[in-house]
Amino acid sequence: MKENNIKIFSGTASKDLSMEISKCLDMPLCKGEIKNFKDGEFNIKINENVRGQDVFLIQSTCPPVNENLMELLITVDAFRRASASRITAVIPYYGYGRQDRKVQSRTPIAAKLVANLITTAGVDRVLVIDLHAGQIQGFFDIPVDNLFAVPSVLVKYFLTKKIEDVTIVSPDSGGVERARAIAKRMNAALAIIDKRRPEVNVAEVMNVIGDVRGRNAVIVDDMIDTGGSIIKAAEALRDKGVKKIFAACTHPVFSADAVERLDKSVIDEIVVTNTIPIDNKKKSEKIKVLSIAELLSNAISSIHNNTSVSSLFV
Repeated sequence: MKENNIKIFSGTASKDLSMEISKCLDMPLCKGEIKNFKDGEFNIKINENVRGQDVFLIQSTCPPVNENLMELLITVDAFRRASASRITAVIPYYGYGRQDRKVQSRTPIAAKLVANLITTAGVDRVLVIDLHAGQIQGFFDIPVDNLFAVPSVLVKYFLTKKIEDVTIVSPDSGGVERARAIAKRMNAALAIIDKRRPEVNVAEVMNVIGDVRGRNAVIVDDMIDTGGSIIKAAEALRDKGVKKIFAACTHPVFSADAVERLDKSVIDEIVVTNTIPIDNKKKSEKIKVLSIAELLSNAISSIHNNTSVSSLFV
């Protein structure tokens, strides 16, 4: 895409992804400096004239969530004060997305608070990938495009593998709609894991709903955090006689020792995307990373040229 009143800027958390997007769009990234004062405060400077420009700021609010979120907000303020005409926050992974409702008394709805902060900072539009809960779009009073990486990127990968006797598995009741849509696209059977969560980051599998014996399973979810849900779901499937087990998740959060646990699990392959960068310490032969750069590039191009984004919602 030719440079025409548009600037693409990369936050610290999404440098590699931003470089891929830059290549897809055939345009350089906007120059700037993101540094820290000795007390930890961010010192951000945009080194190009962006007055009247359509700015796309790419920054995942992944771990360390609070630092990356604050960097995003301050960078947005810098562009706003530099008189950018429109600022679109491209947030491949939306941190605090799991806190989208009150589950107990006297607890916050942090996903709504983050939406308020982003809007107040001066963002005009938000582009995200696989929100944990679709209703988060309603937390914003500005346009939000929530793209889906599983059908756009992950399903294509599994179709090329030509796996026979496939069953798509939802690891909990909340992901049934996602799993059903993927099963339809892959012409596969559907199964559901009956899961209980007695406390945060702790999952207990109670039952497997659906016929999975002698078949190959693909567990689909929006993220892998500690890996507990995916690993227990895989163990339950193996106990039910599943042959090969794959996991397809958009966001590789991989907290604590998640990668080590996944490496030792009965899962044969874990397919994720690069919404969150995976450092060398968290790499494994079982983990395959697919790029969402083309999907985001197409969305950025459509938004900038004021054309329909709906074709990307597949």
